[in-house]
Amino acid sequence: ATRGPRLCHLPPAEDHRSAMGYQRQEPVIPPQRDLDGRETLVSEHEYKEKTCQSAALFNVVNSIIGSGIIDFSLVLLIKGGALSGTDTYQSLVNKTFGFPGYLLLSVLQFLYPFIAMISYNIIAGDTLSKVFQRIPGVDPENVFIGRHFIIGLSTVTFTLPLSLYRNIAKLGKVSLISTGLTTLILGIVMARAISLGPHIPKTEDAWVFAKPNAIQAVGVMSFAFICHHNSFLVYSSLEEPTVAKWSRLIHMSIVISVFICIFFATCGYLTFTGFTQGDLFENYCRNDDLVTFGRFCYGVTVILTYPMECFVTREVIANVFFGGNLSSVFHIVVTVMVITVATLVSLLIDCLGIVLELNGVLCATPLIFIIPSACYLKLSEEPRTHSDKIMSCVMLPIGAVVMVFGFVMAITNPQDCTHGQEMFYCFPDNFSLTNTSESHVQQTTQLSTLNISIFQ
Repeated sequence: ATRGPRLCHLPPAEDHRSAMGYQRQEPVIPPQRDLDGRETLVSEHEYKEKTCQSAALFNVVNSIIGSGIIDFSLVLLIKGGALSGTDTYQSLVNKTFGFPGYLLLSVLQFLYPFIAMISYNIIAGDTLSKVFQRIPGVDPENVFIGRHFIIGLSTVTFTLPLSLYRNIAKLGKVSLISTGLTTLILGIVMARAISLGPHIPKTEDAWVFAKPNAIQAVGVMSFAFICHHNSFLVYSSLEEPTVAKWSRLIHMSIVISVFICIFFATCGYLTFTGFTQGDLFENYCRNDDLVTFGRFCYGVTVILTYPMECFVTREVIANVFFGGNLSSVFHIVVTVMVITVATLVSLLIDCLGIVLELNGVLCATPLIFIIPSACYLKLSEEPRTHSDKIMSCVMLPIGAVVMVFGFVMAITNPQDCTHGQEMFYCFPDNFSLTNTSESHVQQTTQLSTLNISIFQ
């Protein structure tokens, strides 16, 4: 990401509003004529406060893995900011479509991280409950290791205290920890694809590329591949930020992140084919010690990621209702209210798939496909045959179609959910792969195959 050794300076502590890109920065200098990198969006005296490209790349990659991106859309977003002379997603939409557009974007910017908070609670409850059930002498039916108690306990002891920080810089080490744990989890999933996959019966039509409800998957992928709400923040952290440099950064980040995501998806599906759940760890048997360690890492990762989303939801409320400033008292009150509501909803919903689908089609899809394209088409004076305008004209209707049909399919054709239940292939003899003879595996596979009829 860099052409030579550079000193990377961390920016000074900023107000917590930087989570949404609403930070009080020096006015940007709008470009006069060129979007190819010769003009920058920040004044020269701010360069000393910028981080190097490698740090920005790490931030984007972490955002993609924990929450994601589509590269052209992000490049388009920054180009829109250059055309309008704005430095946040919100100010870009406000400049382009006025207050109604700003209000709509604020609603989407609130709902996306809020629903993500709910999904993180569901994941933490599902994964960590199975971890604690593996403690010797613990009754699996004990209420203190149930998902409801774990969600409440993790909220009170970890996510709420971390979310009460006013300065997002306090969470700076979270990305490094999360990335390290993600690497461990990927290794575990790959190992089990090799050792467990051959013994799981394959579903009918397991290798059909797409089915009529494939559009639902686009919603889930949209949820996974979005970091537009903090793209301007990462852009401004670059040393000497330019659109060309941003484009290179995004393409590099995409390659790294897609590589990781493909490995996860491929290993998971090769192992379980049509039985794959919205939460992949729901597919593994509870008596698998290696996966139990992976569940623990996964649970810690989502708990550490949760406060980042809370910062965003609180920022939207602060900007819409409090003029961007929250007193110490209202800071605490708003944080507690947001987390309380998210926790209560996550206690009532126990299926992750429907949460990801709805969040993807209703919030992530317009944030990725529709709004950046609409802004660029309205602001740009390029001819209609320009490649950016052509891509925008393609991307906007695709986003609209995915949003409408994805929502209808998510409601009318919801995913099956086996929350809290052992999969059928875990029951015969309750075997452990790490201590299983070949004949025993063959017997287990035969028994599992017989059980498929129950689920068809």
